[in-house]
Amino acid sequence: MEATAACHGWPEERLLELAGQRLGQALADYFPRPGTVIGYLGKGHNAGDTLVAMRVLAGAHGWRTLARPAFPADDCAPLTRTVWQRGPSPEILTELPDWRTLPRPLVLLDGLLGIGADGPIRQPLLGLAAEMDWLRRHAGARVAAVDLPSGVDPDTGRIHPHAVTADVTFMIGAPKRGLLAAHAANAVGALAVVPVEPLTPAEGGDPAMICPGSLVPTQFPRPFDFHKGMAGRVAIFAGTSAYPGAAVLAASGALRAGAGLVFLHTPPAAFAAVAAKCPPEIIVKPCRNPLEMLETAPAALALGPGLGDLAGIAETALIELLATCPLATVLDADALNFLVRSGQLDLLRENHLLTPHPGEFQRLAPDLAGLPREEAARRFVARHPATLLLKGCRTLVTASGGPLWCNPTGTPGLATGGQGDVLTGVIAARLACGDSTTTAAAFSAWLCGRTAELALALSDESEESLTPTASLARLGHAFRDWREAKR
Repeated sequence: MEATAACHGWPEERLLELAGQRLGQALADYFPRPGTVIGYLGKGHNAGDTLVAMRVLAGAHGWRTLARPAFPADDCAPLTRTVWQRGPSPEILTELPDWRTLPRPLVLLDGLLGIGADGPIRQPLLGLAAEMDWLRRHAGARVAAVDLPSGVDPDTGRIHPHAVTADVTFMIGAPKRGLLAAHAANAVGALAVVPVEPLTPAEGGDPAMICPGSLVPTQFPRPFDFHKGMAGRVAIFAGTSAYPGAAVLAASGALRAGAGLVFLHTPPAAFAAVAAKCPPEIIVKPCRNPLEMLETAPAALALGPGLGDLAGIAETALIELLATCPLATVLDADALNFLVRSGQLDLLRENHLLTPHPGEFQRLAPDLAGLPREEAARRFVARHPATLLLKGCRTLVTASGGPLWCNPTGTPGLATGGQGDVLTGVIAARLACGDSTTTAAAFSAWLCGRTAELALALSDESEESLTPTASLARLGHAFRDWREAKR
């Protein structure tokens, strides 16, 4: 890509400066509270990008900047040496920093190796990679990789021994195919693309990364004359007396994601418990027969959170609903278990959107469970005409004949019961607004992952303490970040 940029009149020095400036801004957006950043620097252009980014963080955003170079500046690539000489340069550390005294957050920039490197990390870089790992595990530091984590192959996603473990990887210009793979996720962490126009590839690619530049939701932003009738109605069938929270979280997700009206239909025995927990904006209705949902004239349906095992009228009506209703419908949790238990996967249609976690997917397609996630997702939609959102640390979205979308946002803090219920409601709201099943699933996955990132960055939450309610409170901020292409 650099060669293509040069052919179009972009000299390497100008390209490196632009990449570093954009990287600095992307880091500031991802870590909105200024603290201390330490650049771990090799001798190549990744180190040059890192130095420019640190200059932006220090000058425009108030970060303290320190550097741990592996080589003297005179040993670096010519452009990186020029950046060192141009200054202002960060303070150079010759040993492990006294991390207890540094302003927080503490962010470590992995600028050791770039895409031209091959194989495992070698000395003297190996010692610095080990130092980053120690600070991440023992000092609460966050590691941000520049273009790729050092020691991870950008084409295959292979993690070489002693590779850097990143919390987030900022890919310069374009996604690196190997870094999108599920097997690379533990080294890569969350993903972000740093836009550098001369390096932007042609549209397309499979897998494709979900981001503001790759996906266009319907009615977003809203026209000025927008009203609740244009936002659409969502009808949700969810909840039992044992699991009222799942229903409330799904309905709250739909409410906060823009649905004009949200109707929460719940079995009569659960009505009192669910209604007591719901925000006043949600219309709660007792429901013995899922077909009753259609009486509220919804634009989209969501089925499953906290329903438990269905029987009798509810089971018969749900089969009829799936077989005959043309509305876009999200099937989650117990609705997926119902499909498996009743052997009704042949009811799936193009208007259906399934959101299984790995355990649910194994029940839906036990013969695919041992395959790589990407291959398993593709085979499932080749078999069934529905859209699939396969949850996981790298959530995948795909439908028959379409690309495989990969979600770059999220944190391990999402590993809490109820986060998937929120996602179900958000998807339903986007369907009601007119998004296609694929767009609604991909956009919602990005939004819900971003809410978790924001909750950790802007509050006192930790990955262990994060709740679905705390994530939900950041949904409006996530919408703004998408609109402003800040992630």
